Amino acid sequence: MTKFTDLKLDPKVLSAVVDAGYEEPTPIQAGAIPPALEGKDVLGIAQTGTGKTASFTLPMLTLLRRGRARARMPRSLVLCPTRELAAQVAENFDLYAKNTKLTRALLIGGVSFGEQDKLIDKGVDVLIATPGRLLDHFERGKLILTDVKVMVVDEADRMLDMGFIPDIERIFQLTPFTRQTLFFSATMAPEIERITNTFLHAPTRVEVARQATTGANITQKLIQIEPARRDQTAKAKRELLRAVISAEGEACTNAIVFCNRKVDVDIVAKSLQKYGFDAAPIHGDLDQSQRTRTLENFRDGKLKLLIASDVAARGLDVPSVSHVFNYDLPMHAEDYVHRIGRTGRAGRKGTAISIAVPSDEKFLSQIESLVEQEIPRAEPPEDFELSEGAKQPARKREDAKGGRSRGGRSRDRGGRGSKRDQRSEETQQPQSAAPQEQQEQEQAPKKAEAQPEEARSEAAPEAASAPKPQSRSQSSDEGGNARRSRGGRNRRERDNEVVGMGDHVPDFLTVSFRPGAVEETAEDKADS
Repeated sequence: MTKFTDLKLDPKVLSAVVDAGYEEPTPIQAGAIPPALEGKDVLGIAQTGTGKTASFTLPMLTLLRRGRARARMPRSLVLCPTRELAAQVAENFDLYAKNTKLTRALLIGGVSFGEQDKLIDKGVDVLIATPGRLLDHFERGKLILTDVKVMVVDEADRMLDMGFIPDIERIFQLTPFTRQTLFFSATMAPEIERITNTFLHAPTRVEVARQATTGANITQKLIQIEPARRDQTAKAKRELLRAVISAEGEACTNAIVFCNRKVDVDIVAKSLQKYGFDAAPIHGDLDQSQRTRTLENFRDGKLKLLIASDVAARGLDVPSVSHVFNYDLPMHAEDYVHRIGRTGRAGRKGTAISIAVPSDEKFLSQIESLVEQEIPRAEPPEDFELSEGAKQPARKREDAKGGRSRGGRSRDRGGRGSKRDQRSEETQQPQSAAPQEQQEQEQAPKKAEAQPEEARSEAAPEAASAPKPQSRSQSSDEGGNARRSRGGRNRRERDNEVVGMGDHVPDFLTVSFRPGAVEETAEDKADS
């Protein structure tokens, strides 16, 4: 059995490991530390909770034991996708570097630039940062990366999935080509692996578990419900969540509840608080001080339920989490592995319970395909029953809209809809020319009387002179035989027959949207 004493770590670093109570490395640590100490690039793949942070922290501290940092020129760089993960790496560094004189700086958002600038100006051996804040310091001229000897990308797949590809590429271009690069991730999709081929040089691949596997010590359950009304789905899920947490009883010492959206994190947290549960939210839109305080309270046991978005799904080490509840099934199957990996850490038993509704069928299929197993189904708690609002059947459209159908709106407004339907029928079944002319002659005096004086005065000279155009509502083509419809299409001659639309032409296709193209007659005004 390999021990830390066999890994050729620096004696001061090794003593800190022993003081922390560790004697035997995890498989990922035993496989990644030796090639890292030899100066090789490493591509480490292991499921979450297997000790990847120590896999790059320990060899990095050993490699940096000689040398001295200069102002604004860090000697090593660790990139993390989230502020919480970066803070956790900093804590690990403080733990293992306590017997050395190596220094570190943490560059994350939500903290003033001034304090971070002071640390950089003094010179640091290890710079731990999120990509955005790192580039902010560089663009302000406060940071030089030409002296970086070791570069680490933690949770590499998450970094790339979150859209950090341009930032990562730029940071790599700012660092020396001779740097040593360490990539660590829980999953490594083929497209991600192709990108790493650009960043790493003949890396040593260390894979200690099949990609996207779930811990065998985690009991998984899936509870499916189908509310009668879709608009009551969220309410039903919150009711079920409260019932499931209560049913777990004392076995649930603390838990993380995962939601897909930040707004749902706040809603679920407030709902649990309203019903007497000890809960607090954490997501990316909260102030950094509040996020740090909430996470510390959860780690210290002062907070029982942490309601989180996926910002807390990657890399956060809270060893004693007994339960994970998926209020929402994750939209990305890989996130399911990371979420439930928050429980059952360090050999402990854990429980992961997910809630699913009919609209989650696609996500559930992807998750089960990824982990290559079916999540065991479970029934809701025995005493669980949906509230009256969630059990009510969906209302019919007639009841919801006072008995009016969707198509009745235009007909209620002065009967215009029926007129348009009549006109469309006339275009589909044209009458003979003689009745049409007779109808126009009968309607002409009525329209003339209904028109304003200005319109009649304009129409008089037009009637006297044949070549001049008639009013818009009575205009015809050059032959004078085809009457232009009220919703005329354009000034060019067109047939009544519409080609390619079948036997029915929708009303909106016969209406002109040109301003002033149609004058409203007195009959229409009276109808409206």
